[in-house]
Amino acid sequence: MKITRYSKYTGEAADAVELEDLINQLSDFLLQSGFNSPYSQWGEFDAERTMESLRQAILRALEEGELISKELLDELMSNPQRQKELERLLDRLAERLAQEGFISQQPPMVTEAGQKAPRGRAGRDDQSRVRFEITDKTIDFLGFRALKELMGSLGKSSMGRHDTRDLATGVETSAASKPYEFGDTLNLDIGATLFNAVRRNGPGLPIELEHSDLRVHQCDYQSSCATVLLLDCSHSMILYGEDRFTPAKRVSMALSHLIRTQYPGDSLHLVLFHDTAEELPLAELARVQVGPFYTNTREGLRLARRILSRQKKDMRQIVMITDGKPSALTLEDGRVYKNAFGLDPMVVSETLDEVARCRRAGIMINTFMLASDYALVRFVQKVSEMCRGKAYFTTPHTLGQYLLMDFLAKKTRHIH
Repeated sequence: MKITRYSKYTGEAADAVELEDLINQLSDFLLQSGFNSPYSQWGEFDAERTMESLRQAILRALEEGELISKELLDELMSNPQRQKELERLLDRLAERLAQEGFISQQPPMVTEAGQKAPRGRAGRDDQSRVRFEITDKTIDFLGFRALKELMGSLGKSSMGRHDTRDLATGVETSAASKPYEFGDTLNLDIGATLFNAVRRNGPGLPIELEHSDLRVHQCDYQSSCATVLLLDCSHSMILYGEDRFTPAKRVSMALSHLIRTQYPGDSLHLVLFHDTAEELPLAELARVQVGPFYTNTREGLRLARRILSRQKKDMRQIVMITDGKPSALTLEDGRVYKNAFGLDPMVVSETLDEVARCRRAGIMINTFMLASDYALVRFVQKVSEMCRGKAYFTTPHTLGQYLLMDFLAKKTRHIH
């Protein structure tokens, strides 16, 4: 007779890890911008998105976070006899990320007969070179987390507002009211008005109203806005021992999530500028890395202006995030003129001419500068003066706070 024995199910350590917390811990690795520097905690990993590099990143996240028991992790790492368990733990977590749709695995590369394999290998590539890509689900989650952290640091939240909004008129009404003044819209706060009259005359009918009893609602008008996010991805964004590009990507993802969820009537476009400029879908933002060496600011502004010229909104603006001076210029014949030494007069002149075209088109330019060189400060201030915009000289750590405060401040104005 066959006998079946049952024992208590204890579960696996990998199944107890919250994947959202793991993704948050891995955010710098998943949003890597090509910053391979000794100062980077991810610098020793392969720049390619391989499953082996993901496992190593997961191990680092387990060491630095509180995702599983420290005692268990120390035992798995220090005991040679339990190395197989550690490998199974990392494999299981990578498998769960794929099953839950946070990453998608790419099959290993197959080399056809007679072809030369990359890096001198032939035949099927080894499993350690299996690549992965982050999915839209991960991008959306990281954008939400970044927005939540930034809004928390501002001391306000865009989630769960208790105001009421008239979707037909775009007017959002708050609970606050004010005494009526000549010229105010007669958007009467009936409850507060009647209360003032009763308090003045006492209970009884009829209720007699006087001018001093009137109170009106205070409202915020939500303007529609078309924004082009002009992001510098030249090589200087990862130089000088600091990764400036990853924080810029994270802030951009937070802004995208804010507009998509809270201001669906707005539009947001992404333009990258380096030796030249190009428009990319917002969904590709988390996957881009720094590119060529030079900074063609004029070409980025020109492309942004063309995009905004097609938008019919109350307000059109360019939000430029950069850390370098203009050092490249696209000539009439398509060639790119480059000069990285100082502020080239021709490059600066042509760039300011494009700023003037943006001003004539009614486009505001707000610049978030991640550097403080004196000559560069003067150039940015000139851009702001010409376009009636603002210049923020900030750091990668405070970039998000400045950008969101500026965006939200322009979204509303009080009407009575």
